[in-house]
Amino acid sequence: MHSPRHALSTALLLSGALLAAPAVAAEVVEERIATDHLELRLERVASGLTHPWSAAELPDGQWLVTERPGHLVRIDAQGEVTRLSGAPEVSTRGQGGLLDVALHPDYGEGSDWVYLTWSQAGDGGSATTLSRGRLEGDALVDLETLFVQDRFSRPGRHYGSRLAWREDGTLLMSIGERGSPERAQDRGDHAGSVLRLTAEGGVPDDNPFVDDDDVHDEIFTYGNRNPQGLIVAADGTIWSTEHGPRTGDELNRLEAGVNYGWPEVSRGNDYATNQPIGRDSAPGMRDPVHVFAGRFAPSGLAQVSGDAFPAWQGHLMAGGLASERLVRLALDDDRVVEREVILEGEIGRIRDVRLGRDGALYLLSDHADGGLYRLVPAD
Repeated sequence: MHSPRHALSTALLLSGALLAAPAVAAEVVEERIATDHLELRLERVASGLTHPWSAAELPDGQWLVTERPGHLVRIDAQGEVTRLSGAPEVSTRGQGGLLDVALHPDYGEGSDWVYLTWSQAGDGGSATTLSRGRLEGDALVDLETLFVQDRFSRPGRHYGSRLAWREDGTLLMSIGERGSPERAQDRGDHAGSVLRLTAEGGVPDDNPFVDDDDVHDEIFTYGNRNPQGLIVAADGTIWSTEHGPRTGDELNRLEAGVNYGWPEVSRGNDYATNQPIGRDSAPGMRDPVHVFAGRFAPSGLAQVSGDAFPAWQGHLMAGGLASERLVRLALDDDRVVEREVILEGEIGRIRDVRLGRDGALYLLSDHADGGLYRLVPAD
């Protein structure tokens, strides 16, 4: 489906990289998309991806993409897709599979680790797991497991699984409450939280609960339902987009030791009864910065920087699954002061959003025949 506000073209035209840095070739999908500040062009970089979940750009401009059924793929400058060997053996039950991918902050400078989150099968169900390995030719080698959440469980959903590096070299990792809301308020359970880990999967000694024997040392925040957007902004603030139940999807600013309320506090409704779940607000629990309209279903989050989109500097770009939307959010401290729907249906379910080295926005569409797309200013 297409939004009527766009001036759309159905032509598929070969184009090269149009921004300053090297980029992969692409097909033009939409010649001109009108927004409040500028016109955009939507390009398809690669197709034939099986439920792609996350993307990470390599220093040479190629992309690594995870496919939920269990493949790690590389996309080269011609848009060719190569499936690499050596990925972990994942549980694909429900929403499980091979999930996020992130490079070590010093990748290319001696710490050439590729980090992956995935759902691991075990006694009692599955668990969100963090591993890392190195690229060697068309393979992932030296794969090692760094962290496994403390409890294998059913059902196969709400794995969270986003990764984001802080400037201090620690790694944030989200874990959903695995479909059991009460687990998000149990600080002796990794489910329903955002963790803070060392690059080796250990516990930083300044984590907020390291001196509390009743709380897992890895926990950074809790009361989180299923965060699938996670970034550390240029100023060091941490932002997350989180699935609500039936509506009530949230944008949160994450701070150490804070309880984000689920399921005691929620702006969403019960799936079966459509009645409100919990309260709108409660003492000792942090309210969301923004609640998305309708059933947004957030996944993927990026912050705009660079020269490509000067009017959007510092703005957040949030992807949506069920809504098939890309939404721009302008912030003033902890307030959303401007909101705009940029895409709505042009590529279907948006699973991930990344800012490329060339300044363009890169998007993954979550379908059995999904793709990697690029959004750039129109000529």
